[in-house]
Amino acid sequence: MSACRADRRTRFRPFRRRTAVPAVGAVLVALTLSACGSGGTSGGGGETQFVQGTGGVDIVKDRDARKDAPELSGTTLQGEQLNATEKFKGKIIVFNVWGSWCSPCRAEAKNLVKAARDFKSKGVEFVGLNVRDPDKANSVAFEKSFDVPYPSIHDSGGQLILRFPKGNLNPQAIPSTVFIDRNGKIAGRALKPLTEDELTETLDQLVAEK
Repeated sequence: MSACRADRRTRFRPFRRRTAVPAVGAVLVALTLSACGSGGTSGGGGETQFVQGTGGVDIVKDRDARKDAPELSGTTLQGEQLNATEKFKGKIIVFNVWGSWCSPCRAEAKNLVKAARDFKSKGVEFVGLNVRDPDKANSVAFEKSFDVPYPSIHDSGGQLILRFPKGNLNPQAIPSTVFIDRNGKIAGRALKPLTEDELTETLDQLVAEK
């Protein structure tokens, strides 16, 4: 199942259609628009168009080339203030962008929950960013239905996403997952719902870094 990218009417920038003309010939990549699924129980995305995106997990192998992650702070769905950057300093942070109305988010939720539990003892913390969900009740119900063990910052307007440096593995889809290493650097990103194997493989790499 593919991730959903917002069109120009949202705060998230899509990839524009581009035509590259190399010496051998021309290659055209076209992106099509479609509505993101509602997830069955909650609204908030029905009137919004999204570009379907695919791709794997991009990892920055050269640690010196990794960029600083922004401050990840805000009010959680439970109404508590959380500065994940400070609270989880020195740990690996998995930052997942999701919405209760998004079907791909529902598809990956159980994988995120399992990875969060499996890797917590290895110094990995998960933090959610709940976007485009004006009614927090839907988001809280989503968390309860999947027994999510980690906090999510509620940011309906997506302002926290804009803190990420543009053009450097910033989240551009719903769902998106950004991996932050122990030094507070952006180490990787996925613009798709992640499988259990993809999460395990990525986190094993980051945990192994010394």
